[in-house]
Amino acid sequence: MTKPLALIVDDEPDIRELLEITLIRMGIDTQSAETVGQAHAFLAEHSFNLVLTDMNLPDGNGIELVGYIQENYPTTPVAMITAYGSVETAINALKAGAFDFISKPVDLSQLRDIVSSALKLSDSRGGNGQSKHNDNEPEKLLLGRAPAIAMLNKQVGKLARSQAPIYISGESGSGKELVARSIHAQGARASAAFIAVNCGAIPSELMESEFFGHKKGSFSGAHEDKLGLFEAAHGGTLFLDEVADLPLSMQVKLLRAIQEKSIRPVGAQAEQAIDVRILSATHKDLETLVEQVSFRQDLFYRINVIKLDVPSLRERRSDIPFLAAHFLEQISRECDVQDASISSEALEALQHYEFPGNVRELENIIERAFTLCENDTIETHDLKLRNDLDDERATNGSVTSEKTRSTQISAPSPAQDNSAAQPLPERPAEQSLEDYLESIERTEIEAALQSTKWNRTAAAKKLGITFRALRYRLKKLEMD
Repeated sequence: MTKPLALIVDDEPDIRELLEITLIRMGIDTQSAETVGQAHAFLAEHSFNLVLTDMNLPDGNGIELVGYIQENYPTTPVAMITAYGSVETAINALKAGAFDFISKPVDLSQLRDIVSSALKLSDSRGGNGQSKHNDNEPEKLLLGRAPAIAMLNKQVGKLARSQAPIYISGESGSGKELVARSIHAQGARASAAFIAVNCGAIPSELMESEFFGHKKGSFSGAHEDKLGLFEAAHGGTLFLDEVADLPLSMQVKLLRAIQEKSIRPVGAQAEQAIDVRILSATHKDLETLVEQVSFRQDLFYRINVIKLDVPSLRERRSDIPFLAAHFLEQISRECDVQDASISSEALEALQHYEFPGNVRELENIIERAFTLCENDTIETHDLKLRNDLDDERATNGSVTSEKTRSTQISAPSPAQDNSAAQPLPERPAEQSLEDYLESIERTEIEAALQSTKWNRTAAAKKLGITFRALRYRLKKLEMD
């Protein structure tokens, strides 16, 4: 079996020797160059699985070499060796296309991690410029046929080759986590863990323990050692969703963990190296939050090395029929229903709808419409689109609120069978509309089941829905 081949570019003999010895012990053959010119010559003669380059070279700099390799050997991973604490240089290297970076003095453990990840990526890509996959056909984890989604898929395939932190921007429901999962799945870390965390869902007093873990006895209630999110994602990817919701105190600690590539669990005496790729996302405008001093500028620059914008569903309306059919096929298969369909009138209504909740809202609309439709065909009135409900209320001269809207799209309450409708509970400010409606639906179904002594057929009749619709809702709400 042919050994991997690495190119080391550094004008300091001691550094070259250290890198050569480390890579040889890892079973990797090496070639060494002292200048950019020598590196160009070696690249033309050999097929390299990895390039390690210093920043400052006698006839140029490492950034220029990274750009040259990106242009001429785009599938060859390059790791930049930077001066200690030179964050700006590291960021520029990553933006230029470097796979990763390591600071001087070189930490051999970090070096081995970077080299191992680079070789996995190189092997999957076939080495120096020879991809084993067709770059025009990336993994179709992001569904759609519109030009905007085709471009996004292409960007994801390219960014998957890097270890650069990526900031994913987009509206709620547009698919930011799916983009993050796609980057992970196509990269060198695909076989390791993908850990997603909603930063806004963790109580501030528990954040440090959740992210970095803790030692037994480090605080009241710490009865055993706890593995943090960084450790759980070691070797893989940590996706920070709604990163804008992190309190400033936690932003400082996160920044240090990213810069130093190490963490210290609560109660631990020493730091431990960590190998994690950071992807982050939020639907908020981070730049505005930086201007308002509610988000640290230095952390913003560390997680926003590369920005990736996810288009809203309004920007790719041509995908609506395709996505609607995809969601309907999934739902009908789960319910053992064949030949479910959407009428042309319903599809036209969907294509004229604004979709403030994007793809997630489309999926929820199709789920709801499928449970309400007759003869397994979704018609326009089954969609219960918000603008249709608004028109109906305007016709009736009624005043709308999210609360009354939920009663129009939810099944009749068991309480309505015997008495006047009871007012719905107020929606907490921090709770999304979808979660609010789901909690009401769960409450109504439980009440119907209890009143019929858990007879599902009778409960479905009491709720005014079909038995199939009730069965689907029970499965969706994990009440089955």
